[in-house]
Amino acid sequence: MSAERLARRIARRIRAEGPLSLAAYMAMALHDPEDGYYARRDPLGRAGDFTTAPEISQIFGELIGLWCADLWQRGGMPDPVQLAELGPGRGTLMADLLRAAATVPGFRRALRLTLVEASPLLRAVQRRRLAEAEPNFADDVSGIPDGPLLLVANEFFDALPIRQLVCTPSGWAECVVTLDEAGGLAFAAGPPVPAALVPEALRAAEPGAVVEIAPAAAALAAALGERLVRHKGAALIVDYGYFPSRLGASLAAVRGHRPAGVLEAPGTADLSAHVDFATLAAAARAAGAVVYGPVVQGEFLVALGAKLRLQALLRAAPPEQRDALERGLSRLIDPGEMGTLFKAMALVSPGLPAPAGFAAETGAATGG
Repeated sequence: MSAERLARRIARRIRAEGPLSLAAYMAMALHDPEDGYYARRDPLGRAGDFTTAPEISQIFGELIGLWCADLWQRGGMPDPVQLAELGPGRGTLMADLLRAAATVPGFRRALRLTLVEASPLLRAVQRRRLAEAEPNFADDVSGIPDGPLLLVANEFFDALPIRQLVCTPSGWAECVVTLDEAGGLAFAAGPPVPAALVPEALRAAEPGAVVEIAPAAAALAAALGERLVRHKGAALIVDYGYFPSRLGASLAAVRGHRPAGVLEAPGTADLSAHVDFATLAAAARAAGAVVYGPVVQGEFLVALGAKLRLQALLRAAPPEQRDALERGLSRLIDPGEMGTLFKAMALVSPGLPAPAGFAAETGAATGG
């Protein structure tokens, strides 16, 4: 079995190199080219392990398409403009986005699409579904062509590798993955780490407290900020997480829509952690971008016209589809479901207008 092969490879690496950081373990479990989670499966939908907002309601992608079109119009209507999505899944969000984009004169024609996707399986799905848009594919953001940019990242940052740091009586130490006496994977307290790795507001924690940091996420936010200084545009990040930074462990595994053990059968479960939006904002701002939000997803979608769009769809829908349309949007905006935990944040080039759905620069978040 692939999980057994990957577990053996991880164990061999631990024996050769010593305990692994959680970031190193996640990188292998998710992205090993032979047996990693994203190398072997389509994780989405009922037959997969989780469902994302675009799969729940077409309104999500349509509104993001109109969000992009609005900013494009108010930013001078550059032609061409690079449209990019990080981790496009089955291409559902992008298909809905492009359909909405076609209603705005000149916008659809100006778009040049790049999909940043690591999974060969998902690339094939995206290529078929979005063939009319003639997508280019890139391994990371450095592969997006130069020029004005509109970028979307929905549930992408949560899957980037994290490190867990634990407060001990003698300072901060890293949580690592090692081997137990039977040779199985196990968590352990690792080497001490500098307190400077911990967000300043959290350094005075009590022993036993856990902090999660995501160096890859911060580096990506900084890279996007640098890109938006060089080339006009904006990046929209939608994900589940918190603002401001907080203590606590959130790393979790999901298999078949149910919780699973993080170290159990590596490569067969999705691994993700809540996004620290404050850290992303700080990294992007330090690189020169203007940061708006985060705002909670429910408020963001309603501000963009989600309820009006639902009413339009209901008027045209046959009776048997109306309940599903209403339930889908409710799931996205209800505070008890995805409406508050999920948040939206925009990174924008200096000099561009404030994007729709955001009342102010960083600090406008509501909810936890």
